[in-house]
Amino acid sequence: MKQIPSPREFERIQALPPYVFAEVNAMKDAARAAGEDVIDLGMGNPDLPPPDHVVDKLVETVRNPRVHRYSASRGIRGLRRALAGYYQRRFDVTLDPEREVIVALGSKEGFAHLATAITEPGDLVLAPDPSYPIHPYGFVLAGAAIRGVPVGPGRDFVSELAKALEAGAGRVKAVTVNFPANPTAAVVGLEVMEAIVDLCRRHEVWILSDLAYAEIYFDDSPPPSILQVPGAKELAVEFTSLSKTYSMPGWRIGFAAGNPHLVATLTRIKSYLDYGAFTPIQVAATAALNGPQDYVDSVRATYRRRRDTLVGGLQRAGWDVEPPVATMFVWARLPTAFQGAGSLAFAKELLAGARVAVSPGAGFGPGGEGWVRISLVENEQRIRQACRNIRQFLDRSDLGVRTARGAA
Repeated sequence: MKQIPSPREFERIQALPPYVFAEVNAMKDAARAAGEDVIDLGMGNPDLPPPDHVVDKLVETVRNPRVHRYSASRGIRGLRRALAGYYQRRFDVTLDPEREVIVALGSKEGFAHLATAITEPGDLVLAPDPSYPIHPYGFVLAGAAIRGVPVGPGRDFVSELAKALEAGAGRVKAVTVNFPANPTAAVVGLEVMEAIVDLCRRHEVWILSDLAYAEIYFDDSPPPSILQVPGAKELAVEFTSLSKTYSMPGWRIGFAAGNPHLVATLTRIKSYLDYGAFTPIQVAATAALNGPQDYVDSVRATYRRRRDTLVGGLQRAGWDVEPPVATMFVWARLPTAFQGAGSLAFAKELLAGARVAVSPGAGFGPGGEGWVRISLVENEQRIRQACRNIRQFLDRSDLGVRTARGAA
């Protein structure tokens, strides 16, 4: 009788922590299956339609019988040139589309594959804490050790990074940065980017920057690119995406740009793993970057209105939250009555009691405990309803706490 492999977990999968979002998602799915109306402010999944001219270009191109063959894993030349044009207009950064730009199947895929390509046994990688999960776990899956660098309200990221680099001297392979940040919505100016580049140059480590929220900002200071720092291309590569800027998350189009050695490394590993995004999607993405940009202004205005509606509604409900200056998220400390409960327990109670889904902060790393991330992915009417539901939930919870104290 033939032997079969024992059904044990594989070592790399065991390195991943429990997926805390899964419990909230399971509750949400069960409530919806029971016919209940759940307002989902959990996943950062844009609900707006892409620009009409981009969709039209996709439809036009897909009818061409010549575009249904394999594409190029590094992306079509026109799209790489369009990304270089965007960097020139937006950041005054010159990129060589042949050596310093590559198209990815979403920035998440590019990030994970580059992490795999550059990681060796014993490497140490510094990642923000809390952070978007791919930033640390792309490297964990590649076999690296991770050390968190605190980020968010009340944290000096540069000071924390300097301490982490000193503590890991000689072992640190790379640093990941993400400003505007997911989930904390933290932003920095160019002077902070300059300090990060200076620190990493002195310690001879690579920088992987995630700039997915470059165009979702609400004040008069557009977020900078790390590639604006003189000499940054000597050690940095930056990931961008069309998902948030043009509401194209399902299209899976992202980019890596910057250091030519890192771009060439990603190009080589991708040549073994994929044939690139579907050509009509790349053609339409080119139209997004090269075409009129009034859509981007309208998206930014929509998220600003949603932010103001959500923050105002929560504050009136007695939940003290700070308005973010960028991203499509509100990073909220747990209400006072729940601060001892933990973010997962609170998110589950909120879903059960208010029919509003949010993301528990613990899912973004140890530094996220005590917080939740609320996404601006519903229209203003639904957000107002969510705030009313939350207010009623908090009022009931506060009454329960006061009643319990009186009985004691």
